Amino acid sequence: MNNVKNEVFTSKVQTIGLLVDESKFRHSKELIRELISNGIRPDDIKIVVYRDKLEEKTAYSRPTFGKKDISWNGNIEADFLNEFIGTEFDLLISYYDTEKAILMLVTSKSEAKFKVGFAAVDKKLNRWMIETTLENYKLFVFELFKYLKNIK
Repeated sequence: MNNVKNEVFTSKVQTIGLLVDESKFRHSKELIRELISNGIRPDDIKIVVYRDKLEEKTAYSRPTFGKKDISWNGNIEADFLNEFIGTEFDLLISYYDTEKAILMLVTSKSEAKFKVGFAAVDKKLNRWMIETTLENYKLFVFELFKYLKNIK
């Protein structure tokens, strides 16, 4: 994880990658609505969801991955996850506040131009860290867009 990019953010956010740990946070739909209410088009938000336990024979509404999708040596097995990582989003939001190796791996491998996450997670992963709780998604989005507007 030492190869994390420290690019300077200079452009308007149009595309967002959203990496959510739904093992603890089940309000992804509401989080997306908050992003949309701040001017992001729904088609410009791509989400992948991690769960500690995947239920067999369950069809998830969002691309969902678990431990089985990462090999023992850190190779990502799921095609949708590799596509997500390879997409050069304007902004990656790593929406998890607990350091889990799988989530940190996805964040570190992401080709996103700019990365934002929680202050509770390793500071080397994200360019910006927002100090709030996981459940307070409205404050997270408010703070994110407050800072984005200030740097335009």
